[in-house]
Amino acid sequence: MAAFASGAGFTASQAQTQAAVELETRPANCPPDVEQLGRATWTFLHTTAAYYPEKPTMQHRVNMLSLLRALPVLYPCSNCAQHLGENMKTHPPDVSGRAALSKWLCEQHNEVNERLGKDKFECTVEKLDERWKDGPSDGSCD
Repeated sequence: MAAFASGAGFTASQAQTQAAVELETRPANCPPDVEQLGRATWTFLHTTAAYYPEKPTMQHRVNMLSLLRALPVLYPCSNCAQHLGENMKTHPPDVSGRAALSKWLCEQHNEVNERLGKDKFECTVEKLDERWKDGPSDGSCD
């Protein structure tokens, strides 16, 4: 919790310095590094969006906005939190329904991927549902 109190936390340079070595040698009982935290967070957010209602109630919308607006304040990667907060000011979350929220999150994730030199994901509802809700049509995830 000290990272939250001090405003410090993970930094990209910490992760880049040790990422390759840690992936192979890091014991499972260690705290997550910035990459592990990022993957877990994106998985949670995308999956939550995939199951968000098509026609959310006002309470669903309020709750989702609260969750998303808390990330730039509470997220333990200070650089990540800052980038997300800045981006949310210019591209506010769209919580009007499942498809809109899923697409908005995908676009946010793609901005991060672009900044990190990673491939972008296709932000269609079909591709997002395949990845985060239904799995591939070949049944390989059943």
